[in-house]
Amino acid sequence: MSDIETLSRMAYEQLEIDANRIVQLIEVQMDNLTMPQCPVYEEVLDTQMFGLSKEINFAVRLGLVDKDRGKEILEHLEKEVSKVHDAYYKHKEKNRV
Repeated sequence: MSDIETLSRMAYEQLEIDANRIVQLIEVQMDNLTMPQCPVYEEVLDTQMFGLSKEINFAVRLGLVDKDRGKEILEHLEKEVSKVHDAYYKHKEKNRV
């Protein structure tokens, strides 16, 4: 494996780790009953998502990550965040009854 291939693999792994950390952060906030509409929650999510998008853009500019694959990482993260939101609202509705 060439040095570039090794660096590229490492870049993808790190981006996936960072994306998973964001999902875990969201889950912790939801577990602690922080509502998705809470300004602090929204600020944290926006900041984390922005940071990850900058990491991806940097890796793309270095030629370590394919632009389309970088977009896929962000789209996957958005889907995971959406799942956490859905679970929060389902749990909230279930406990209302």
